[in-house]
This record gives sequence, structure tokens and C-alpha cells, in this order.
Amino acid sequence: MEEHREDITSGGLTTGEVARRLGVAPTTVRSWDRRYRLGPDTRTDGRHRRWTPADVARLERMCALTATGMAPAEAARLALSGEPVDVPKTAPSRGRRKAGSGLSLGDARQECKGIARAALRLDAAALDDLLAAAIDRHGLVTAWTEVIVPTLQAVGRKWERSGERYVEVEHFLSWHVSCALRRGLPPAAVDRPGATTLLACVPGENHTLPLEVLAAALAERGLPVRMFGGAVPVESLVAAVRRTGPAAVALWAQSRTTASPPLAQHVAAMGWGVRGARRHAVVLTLGPGWAGRAVAGLSRPRGLAEAVAALESVVRTDS
Repeated sequence: MEEHREDITSGGLTTGEVARRLGVAPTTVRSWDRRYRLGPDTRTDGRHRRWTPADVARLERMCALTATGMAPAEAARLALSGEPVDVPKTAPSRGRRKAGSGLSLGDARQECKGIARAALRLDAAALDDLLAAAIDRHGLVTAWTEVIVPTLQAVGRKWERSGERYVEVEHFLSWHVSCALRRGLPPAAVDRPGATTLLACVPGENHTLPLEVLAAALAERGLPVRMFGGAVPVESLVAAVRRTGPAAVALWAQSRTTASPPLAQHVAAMGWGVRGARRHAVVLTLGPGWAGRAVAGLSRPRGLAEAVAALESVVRTDS
């Protein structure tokens, strides 16, 4: 209520209210201000943003243009210039989508197409711009699940159907996604004994991107995480668990040939600490490789959001 009264007296909306009106995250509004100068024309004495109807109209145009798959930098230029431009009538209106409710099907398709086209052109600048905008607009978990993963899958199908002619496109896209996940993250959280999450691919597994996005999502929440990447040898994984005493260990397997229930059981059975008060890590088995290979007593989250929630619960409780 206090914020609402301030808006009335100052003659403008707060960033949070603008974000709710547009159906985007407040960080997206601030990012567009910082990157593209789409901020309000005036600010309060305390430098707080106060958005007028004209300011909001520019952001609404920005949303409509980016929803068509247009690169954010170009959309911002047009939004600021006021130049006439035909926006397809099928483009979804972000003002009709509640914040945090995910993407409409049309919205996801348009953003996937824009990212895929930039990847096919090997256009690094446009690809970075589009990936950053998707993460800013929807948040890391939703952008990964509903925009980035479908695009990666579509690019993968394209090179499979074309005799692997486009394998460079898949590698190019994966690298830029990996870079986008790290960009803008807060500094690594300070480790606390028994509160760290250890992330590793099982031996023989080199698909690290899903673990990278999980690491980024945990870092966003201020949770300490140690990322060990692909194909961690058994001896190295066991040594890392012993040295860090983590609250949780997440083991990724893309293929059933690499998923190892005995390894997961061994890590779960490891203990440390004084006799009579031994501690054990909660072990999560992640990835399609564990399908049909359930390990008794161990959790197998079905997606990124479920994995983040499970790990956050473990670490917060253990702390």
C-alpha cells in the first residue's frame, strides 16, 4: 500500500508495477534501461525510477517487437525512434500474460525461431543478445525450459536430418548458451560446511549444459555450489565428496549406458564427521540416463525446476 501511495504522489509507476503490467520480470525492465536506454525520462531525487505513460508505451512496443523474434537491440532502436513498423497480429501481447506464468505457445515459438535463426547464421552478437533477453525477460528456469531447450532440440533434429551438416551450429549454440548462463550471475556464495551442492557428470558423460544451468540457478539463489563438469572419474568424485562434505550431490547422466546405480549408492553411503554424528549427502540422480534405473532411496527430479526446488530445500534445511 505504501508503494502505491508513493506512485500516486510522484505521478509515476515503480519498476515493479511496470513489470507486473507488462508481464515480465523487474530485472528485465532494469536490464532494458541499462542496455538500451529504455528507462524513464525522469527520476525521483533519490534516483528511483518513476515510469510515465509514455515510458511504459515504449516498453510495450519493445515487448511486442521482441515477441516477433526481432533482436532486442533492433527492437529497442525502433521503440526509442518511434518509427512505424508492422508488428504481426499473431504476436502475443505480454501485457496479457501474468508474470511468472511461463510463456504462451506462440511466444515460445517466436523466441525459439529468433534464436535458431541467429545460430544458423553463426551470428554471435545477435545470439548473445537474444539469449540474454530471454533470460532477463522470463527468468533462468523458464527461459531454459521453454525457450532454450526447445531450440537446442530443434537444431539437433536439423543436423540429424541433414546428414550432420549443421553440427557446427549445435556446437555454436551450446557454447553461447553456456556463456549466457554465467553472464550477470552474482559472485559465488561463500561455502558453509555441510551446505554446498556438488554437481558432476558421471564417468563417461560429457553433456554438461544441463548441469551448468542448474549451477547458475542455484547461484542466483545465493546457494554455494561446486561444479565439476563432464566425465568425472570415480576416484575424483569420491575424493571431492570427502573433501567438501556437501549437503547434496547431483549426478547427471544423459545416456543409460553411463548411469551407474552402484556409483550413486556408494556416494549416498559415504559419511564424514565425528563418530555418532556422521553426516551423509543427499544424492540426486539427474538426466534421462536414469530413466528406468531408479536407485532405491535416492531422488530423481524430472526437470530443472524440480531439481532446483529439491536442492534448495536440502541446503536450507541442512543449514
